[in-house]
Amino acid sequence: MTDLDLILQAAKAAGELALNARAGGLKIWSKDGGSPVTDADLAVDTLLKTELQAARPDYGWLSEETADDPARLTTTRQFVVDPIDGTVAFMKGKPWFAVSIAVVENGQPVAGVVHAPALNETYAATADGPATLNGVIIEPSATQALEGAAMLGDAKMFRHPAWREPWPDMRIESRNSIAYRVCLVAAGAFDAAVALSAKSEWDVAAADLIRRRAGAWLSDHQGRDYAYNRPIPQVPSLVCANQALAPLILSRVGHIELP
Repeated sequence: MTDLDLILQAAKAAGELALNARAGGLKIWSKDGGSPVTDADLAVDTLLKTELQAARPDYGWLSEETADDPARLTTTRQFVVDPIDGTVAFMKGKPWFAVSIAVVENGQPVAGVVHAPALNETYAATADGPATLNGVIIEPSATQALEGAAMLGDAKMFRHPAWREPWPDMRIESRNSIAYRVCLVAAGAFDAAVALSAKSEWDVAAADLIRRRAGAWLSDHQGRDYAYNRPIPQVPSLVCANQALAPLILSRVGHIELP
């Protein structure tokens, strides 16, 4: 079984478990730092870790819901996993959450799956194949201007008076899952996504490969590429867009110094 087949199978099993757990009622509490977590997050993490590590015992493991083990830094390949990306949407009964699984080698994803079970949408890619949604090849939009573009992000941020140049009128919407946002841009459902706050590697690793194979742009707000399986598994910010809009966005946000 290929890595892609393995993580596709695992993501779909995890999605089914998540939906069943939500239907049965969730236990919800706050992690250190205040972000919410549910018993389903942990159950999905356990399922994925058990199945994936049994199939690939030599792969490292990095997951939002597992204590980080520095041993992953010495492995050739790693699973980078967010069991339920978009926990707030998940626990509120909304559909915008996803199981995100990447296989990383030499700092870059080589197989990736983002599965949104409540929407029956499965995005997937390998390093040498196309990006697909439910088996159909995807590509970004052809939008050329920010005026009227479909943007995923925080509407209040875009309308803040401190911008050097006001943003043009755009259709701004929000989706809780970071991975799902990137996939929506990769598939042309939205033109761009911007987040000027730190994200974790598990939020973006699988979606990064999917957008790359689709032909979309992804970087931090200063245009720097991501690398994965680092000692501190974070990226500072996120700009995802079609190739025409990416430089227009970066020219507006690249001067910002984030903490």
